[in-house]
Order: sequence, then C-alpha cells, then structure tokens
Amino acid sequence: MGLFTSSAPAVLHPVNPPIGRLPQYYAQAPTTLVLKEKVFSWTGDSFGVKDTNGNVIVECSGKVMSMRDRKTITDPRGQFLFGLRNKLMSIHKTFIGEDQAENEIFRIRKKLSLGSHIVATFTNVSTNTETTLVLKGDFWGGSADISVDGGPIVAQITRKLFNARELFRDKQTYFVTVAPGVDLALIAAICICFDEVKNDKENNGN
Repeated sequence: MGLFTSSAPAVLHPVNPPIGRLPQYYAQAPTTLVLKEKVFSWTGDSFGVKDTNGNVIVECSGKVMSMRDRKTITDPRGQFLFGLRNKLMSIHKTFIGEDQAENEIFRIRKKLSLGSHIVATFTNVSTNTETTLVLKGDFWGGSADISVDGGPIVAQITRKLFNARELFRDKQTYFVTVAPGVDLALIAAICICFDEVKNDKENNGN
C-alpha cells in the first residue's frame, strides 16, 4: 500500500466555471476514461484513451517517451491537441504540455512535499487565471484523487469500476471518472504522467 490513499468514491459535482485548456473537451456529464497501465512501455505504438463505451477520447502517438522524445496527443480524427515531453535537467520528474509551436501550455510535475504526488499548473481558459490541480493517491494500488488546489475533487482514478464492460476488467487498467465541466484531454494527460511516475517508482523500488 502506498503512503497516501485516495478518498472514498466521491460525488463529482459539475464544475463552474469549467476547468482546463480545451473547451471542446469539457465533460458534459460524469465521464469515465479507461487507460491501460504502463502505456509508455509500449514500443512506439499509438494508443487511445477511451470511455467505458469504447469511444476514443484522445490518441497518443510518438516514440517511447525519453528525455528527448515528444508524444503527440490528438483527437480521434487526428487533429493536434498538444505535445507532451519530459523536461530536461529537472530535479523532479516534469512533463511539459506544448502547442504546435512548442510553447508551454501546461506543466505536470512530481512533487515530493508531504501529501502531494503530482501537480498540474496551467492558465485556465475559462477564467484566464493560473490554476493548479493536485493528484494525491496510492502509487502501488493505482488509485488517486485529482482536485483543485484547496478545492473540490474533480476526478478520481481507480482500478475498480463495477459497471465497466468485462473487456476492461483487468489489473492493468485504470478507470478515471471526471466531473462535468472538466477538460477530459487534460485529465488524460495527468493520468498518463501519473502512470509514468508510478512505473518509475516501481522500477526504482521506492
């Protein structure tokens, strides 16, 4: 069991004003994403983040992530959403989300302070204010809460979802339930980085 665990399943209330970078990706209703564990261990294959009905929400393509490689996140039609890369020479593992011109639009980093595992910072487009989402949870169990810094829970990660199709029921799958009004693509990026940090922790034995 990890040092910190997620809370019990929360009622995810609609978020207003919405939170995120891509208004077209604001969840219209509570939405559960399905993400396979260790996605970055796949040797260069593209993979999709889907909902529980099997609909592709975002696609991720590119080489296996290393310090110099950049993943490309697109919509199901192949339209560019953002790039995702490791930040070089960073004390704590940091991922940078970039637009097509490689300008930073969000940052996701591992944080070693007590109780915080991962923080995502970005300018929220609906309010034009700097916003921080904090992920706290159990690295080993694969469960966590994502909340606004000092505010409500807006998404929960778990391995258990009893209403999911049997196809998805395996120990290598995360289920990520997202509140209405929250950017699904941004939450997918946070969860991909969570998986990468978790795998690093397991591989390093700490």
